[in-house]
Amino acid sequence: MLPQHQRIRTAAQFFDTQRSGSRFGNRNVVVSANIRPVAGQDPRAGFIVSKAVGNAVTRNKIKRRLRAIVADLFKSDLDTHQGSVDVVVRALPASASVDFDELQASTTQAVYGALRKFKRRDEQQGA
Repeated sequence: MLPQHQRIRTAAQFFDTQRSGSRFGNRNVVVSANIRPVAGQDPRAGFIVSKAVGNAVTRNKIKRRLRAIVADLFKSDLDTHQGSVDVVVRALPASASVDFDELQASTTQAVYGALRKFKRRDEQQGA
C-alpha cells in the first residue's frame, strides 16, 4: 500500500504528470512518468481505472494490484538522481483478464520504458 504522501490525488497533479511526462504503453497499461526537479522527495503515483475495465469490483481489484506493484517498484531504486518521480498508471480493459504476474511484468516494463523515454527526451533537450 502506498502512503498518502506518495499518492497523486489532485487533477492538477494528474494533468501535469500526463502532459509533461513521457508515455509508454502495452496491451494492459499506459504509464506516464515525469521526473520533478525537486530532489529529496518521495516518488508519487496515481492510478486511472475507467469503467471500460469492468464493474466496480473488477476496477477495485485492478487498482489494488497496481498499487502493490508500484509500491514494490518504489521500494527498489528507480535510478532517478535528477529528482523525484511522478507516475500515472492508466489501466486498459485487457488488464482485467490477466493474472497478477502478467500485470506486474507489463506494468514494470511500462514504468521503466516511460522513465527511459523521459530521460532520453530530457538529454536531447539539454544538448
